[in-house]
Amino acid sequence: MARRFPTAPFGRIYPPEPEWLALAEPEPRIGPDLPIVDPHHHLWLGYAGRTNRYLPEDYIADVGQGHHNVVATLYVECESMYRADGPEELKPLGEIEAANGFAAMSASGAFGQIRIARGIVGHVDLTLGDRAGAVLEAAMSATTRFVGIRHAASFHPDPRIGNARVAKRPGIYRDEGFRAGFRQLARLGLTFDAWAYHPQLDDVTDLARAFPSTTIVMNHCGGPLGYGPYAGRRDDTFTEWKARVTALARCPNVCMKLGGMTNRLAAFDYMALPRPLTSERLAGHWRPYIETCIELFGPARSMFESNFPVDKMGVPFVTLWNAFKRLASGASASEKQALFAGTARRVYRLSD
Repeated sequence: MARRFPTAPFGRIYPPEPEWLALAEPEPRIGPDLPIVDPHHHLWLGYAGRTNRYLPEDYIADVGQGHHNVVATLYVECESMYRADGPEELKPLGEIEAANGFAAMSASGAFGQIRIARGIVGHVDLTLGDRAGAVLEAAMSATTRFVGIRHAASFHPDPRIGNARVAKRPGIYRDEGFRAGFRQLARLGLTFDAWAYHPQLDDVTDLARAFPSTTIVMNHCGGPLGYGPYAGRRDDTFTEWKARVTALARCPNVCMKLGGMTNRLAAFDYMALPRPLTSERLAGHWRPYIETCIELFGPARSMFESNFPVDKMGVPFVTLWNAFKRLASGASASEKQALFAGTARRVYRLSD
């Protein structure tokens, strides 16, 4: 089928196309009884100028189509559902409050046994410095499900890459103002989700060394880039990425989320495919990165993530989790338990 893509505000990210996803080759579930805690997905009422919605019922529908045993999820901020009024620094609390509402709906059993947003990673602007402490405390008061924040540093000078809105300049994680805010997060015992592109991984490593008692969760395999100025440079990029992620893994307070590479890595051109990849082919594209991460961080510091609905633009839910299970096929039962649920539960302090 012919596919058309408008200009995207964040490189290679587009609304999913249900008709195209429906062309995926049917796949039976691999390991259908393995419990999954999905530690990274989003929900939104329109987002970044888009009209597409993705709410709990949409996530539940994706899980239902795949029939994988997802028992709980972690909501991760996506600059959605901010407060419309009030002080600027408090507006992100609206997203935490909305996610908590979705979690309460799920806790009632409205969506079956799955617990949506069992934990919530929100956003607080750490460049507020010491003033970030009061905002973090307000978030903690809003819900016990709040476990930490994500403050993206994903910045690239090439406009084809696309930067996070809060990543207004390079080197945010090294700024003294940001680190003053990070000290407030550390004081409160919250986790920090880091999102940066692979050329910036040294900044994450430096941050982890400066705050060795604070848990940092690196998103999306460390953000390897494969498009724009990185097109055609796969081997060089992998070598650079591996060197930097190896240094990051030496920080025992850092964990790694495995996934989230559909758009940025550009290992396959989902925009040109006549139908979605099979899980076997997807696992082949992602294997060098995910196997390297598991080898460096170990199952106790690694967790598979869906990154839905962002990754949904190129991968159906059943295909994605089947690919992860193929990639973990050589792991022991205890290692699989960690990779698919245990690490996420421990790191984000999620109770049953």
